[in-house]
Amino acid sequence: MQLIQENPDLSAYLAADEVIDHHHPLVRETVARLAAEAEDSYAYARLAFAYVRDTIPHSQDSGDPRVTWRASDVLEQRTGVCYAKAHALAALLRAEDIPTALCYQKLDVVHGLVAVRFHGSWHRQDPRGNKPGVNARFSLNGEQLAFTPDVEAGEYDHPVLYAAAHPGVLSVLKAAPDRPRLWEALPTAL
Repeated sequence: MQLIQENPDLSAYLAADEVIDHHHPLVRETVARLAAEAEDSYAYARLAFAYVRDTIPHSQDSGDPRVTWRASDVLEQRTGVCYAKAHALAALLRAEDIPTALCYQKLDVVHGLVAVRFHGSWHRQDPRGNKPGVNARFSLNGEQLAFTPDVEAGEYDHPVLYAAAHPGVLSVLKAAPDRPRLWEALPTAL
């Protein structure tokens, strides 16, 4: 699949906004802690990915009813669904000048992940969190995502790389009073 930048200006994939608030003190503190352990940008990206994937539980897996959507809130509250965890990872990466896009898969519902730009190419990563049957890994040599779309069931990889959270995803996250009701309103298409 060929990934398509929604915005041709690469600087858009480094920008901060209300969702990817990488200037927030908690984001900056987390970045500094992770960067102190990394010898280069690639090592930092792997550490940031593992941090979000492994230390911030997916709220459906953990049973946490809270809904987070802003990167700093995900880091503070230590919970989030796939979209929120993607927002947190994007903030950690962009804060270190690693171009990062938000991207999606259409499964039974829309699933959120990120793409990072290294060596002139985009590479999708899925910080959702592993569990039995899910084994996502950071890789620049072939994707190791949490899920593979079932084409026969109408599922697919959405090729667009977004500089900001998709409005349909963001509106559902902002409107949900809790995760059970978010689950009822998850978008099924973009």
